[in-house]
Amino acid sequence: MELLEKARCEGWTDEQVVERVLAGETAAYEIIMRRYNQRLYRVVRAILRDDSETEDVMQDAYVRAYQHLRQFEGRALFSTWLTRIAVHEALARVRRRGRVQELDSINDDGDFPVNPDSPLDPEQTASRSELSQMLEEAVLALPEQYRTVLMLRDVEEMSTEETAAALNISEENVKVRLHRGRALMRKDLYTRLGAAAKEAFPFMGTRCDHVVERVFARLAHPVVEDAPS
Repeated sequence: MELLEKARCEGWTDEQVVERVLAGETAAYEIIMRRYNQRLYRVVRAILRDDSETEDVMQDAYVRAYQHLRQFEGRALFSTWLTRIAVHEALARVRRRGRVQELDSINDDGDFPVNPDSPLDPEQTASRSELSQMLEEAVLALPEQYRTVLMLRDVEEMSTEETAAALNISEENVKVRLHRGRALMRKDLYTRLGAAAKEAFPFMGTRCDHVVERVFARLAHPVVEDAPS
């Protein structure tokens, strides 16, 4: 896509981009990928905790979404629909590798190990990047059902309604999991990080380009996959 055309198109809504893609402007799909690469990376990484698998699943999600764009009916935000596909793909990967329990198999009333509290003064002991790393490690240490909700709500700042739709759970369940997830983290660490939370789970530059290029390569030789559930 030419630079000027791309700059103009980037002001379109998701729905407008989808309309253009469905009309045959396949290149416009790059706008969708670059718009949501960061979000999908964060939520898929929260589920899988593996960088290489995360990129694979992101590509799978984008290809599946592209192949079924006509099934997007606008009943939810496009971003929610896309995120739900990515979550579905990530959980399918988890089930295939059999390494962790499925999302809802964990007892919400159970107790989980938490690192013992210790004095921490981030301003005096670590740089901003180190704090972001601490946050990332703290989130990834959570049980799966809590870290995924926390990633969507607190890092991606999705609403309770959007998060519930993306994960196919009730809004009340989102609230419960978010509350318990926060409680399991060291609250002092999470609170003090503040805006640095946005810097955790980066997905920029060449890695973003890599996903875009791989998705277009797969779309050029399509193998139709099942519709997203």
